Amino acid sequence: MNKSPSHRDYGQLLGGLTALLEEARRSTVRAVNRVMTATYWEFGHRIVDFEQRGEERAGYGEQVLARLSKDLTGRFGRGFSRHNLQFMRQFYLAFPKEKICETLSSKSTDGIRHRLTGKFFLSELMTVFPLPWSHYVHLISRSRSPEVLNFYHTEALRGGWSVRQLDRQIASQFYERTALSKDKALMLRKGGAAKPEDDVTADEEIRDPLVLEFLNLKDEYSESDLEEALILHLETFLMELGGDFAFIGRQQRLRLDNEWYRVDLVFFHRRLRCLVIIDLKVGKFTHADAGQMHLYLNYAREHWVRPGENPPVGLILCAEKGDDVAHYALENLPSKVLAREYRLTLPNEKELARELSRTRALLERRAGREK
Repeated sequence: MNKSPSHRDYGQLLGGLTALLEEARRSTVRAVNRVMTATYWEFGHRIVDFEQRGEERAGYGEQVLARLSKDLTGRFGRGFSRHNLQFMRQFYLAFPKEKICETLSSKSTDGIRHRLTGKFFLSELMTVFPLPWSHYVHLISRSRSPEVLNFYHTEALRGGWSVRQLDRQIASQFYERTALSKDKALMLRKGGAAKPEDDVTADEEIRDPLVLEFLNLKDEYSESDLEEALILHLETFLMELGGDFAFIGRQQRLRLDNEWYRVDLVFFHRRLRCLVIIDLKVGKFTHADAGQMHLYLNYAREHWVRPGENPPVGLILCAEKGDDVAHYALENLPSKVLAREYRLTLPNEKELARELSRTRALLERRAGREK
């Protein structure tokens, strides 16, 4: 007679398989990051090399980057904005060919060849940059001097810092605090210790926008199935209000410094001739939500609005149970007349809040039936 496995045995099996999958996913991301970092260094290398082949080329470097951005984006999709290409150039300048030659010379008997030719294979470059690309983004953009960059690069390698720990250490001025400390060794041991909030899960690593961007994969996901369903329903609801709303995008991504943000919905209102930025919050409305919306509006005004269009307007929808709120961000419009026109033309805030409440209740009932 076959005996069913004990709960303990099964738990060990499940735990082992879970750990194996987690490690496999982390290994996959590490491999992608090594290729990505090596590739972006070589991008920077070739851009700088092109610029330095004569004074006439150095004079129109920005035009070259703009043209490269357009052509590469047309062929390969996201990840090749002018800002990104400029950063790849900065990355190479921070880790120039001479430094790479020294590193490879210490690792390989072919070091002399590298010094003579200056040519590298991606497989060789992958051994030079052991940190993920997201780490180098923080290191390059937030280090005020080569000394600061080298310090954080060394400590991140030595301590196995996650990108969150690196971000925290830079923000807390770990370099300056260590430099001022009388017992620097003790400071490095204690100050470099990880905290629980520094941990990054395998799922978060795989969904890193930089990794998805490099692989040209979509990342149209939300924090929960409920939020995703609400966004989809609201998209349909607004489109059914009439022909004024033209759909632009869902989970529209934007980057400010080294932080990624996602705007839930973006529409263009034909009669008002303006973008409508919609952000859905499953929790209660807070002042932080208003601040974030104004950040989105300022970004959209500078980067998304086209000549002849009116300033964008923001709509914050909060779906906390018993406290559905719809609020338009109209404070930064150039005139009260325009603000009044926006408010009269756009859907009524109370109507939107009621629709949000009905939709949430419907989805919750459906979820209850499917359990």
